Amino acid sequence: MLAAEAAAASHGFLSPTGVEIAFVLVGLATFGAALVTVSTRQLVHAALWLVVTLGGLAVEYLLLTAEFIAWVQVLIYVGSVVVLLLFGLMLTKAPIGRSPDADSGNRWAALTVVVAAAGALVWVVVDAFRTTWIDLDGPAAGSTAVTGASLFQNWVLPFEALSVLLLAALVGAIVLSRKAKAEAEANAEAKAGTPAAVTRDSSGDKEGTR
Repeated sequence: MLAAEAAAASHGFLSPTGVEIAFVLVGLATFGAALVTVSTRQLVHAALWLVVTLGGLAVEYLLLTAEFIAWVQVLIYVGSVVVLLLFGLMLTKAPIGRSPDADSGNRWAALTVVVAAAGALVWVVVDAFRTTWIDLDGPAAGSTAVTGASLFQNWVLPFEALSVLLLAALVGAIVLSRKAKAEAEANAEAKAGTPAAVTRDSSGDKEGTR
């Protein structure tokens, strides 16, 4: 304990380690990918940039010696949620190219909400871990045993609530695909019924003339 406190006291922000430099660089790349994800008008590109964003977060977890959380990030979010999003795009026949519908016109309102949420999140994290340092040279703090014990002792309910995310994504994809299919069938029936109606009207006009 004394060694960790001495290391924290001697360590400063002006002498970053290689891990800290890598953490900042990966964080900047992840932040850039997140900006592209929410700003692009191509839905498929947004889904692919989301993969880059979630992968960058997994790398950040690895740099923080939380390998279990990193692999959960890859397996659940990159390997399941994004795949479900891509399936949803394919099932709903979303446009591959630029889509004007992807821009709701509320960019300033969305930017205000994002800045407020980010500021609140940063303030909460900084306030909670103001004097906490991670000893990267010590035992792994994010190992499977440590994370599992903390998860199933203190965070069972939030973990189960987050597990509903996969189900919600799957149900949403199915609902959207069924709605798009019903609209496509209605349009097809309307197009198929138009020539017949025109034929009937024209035949009626001819009979009336006779």
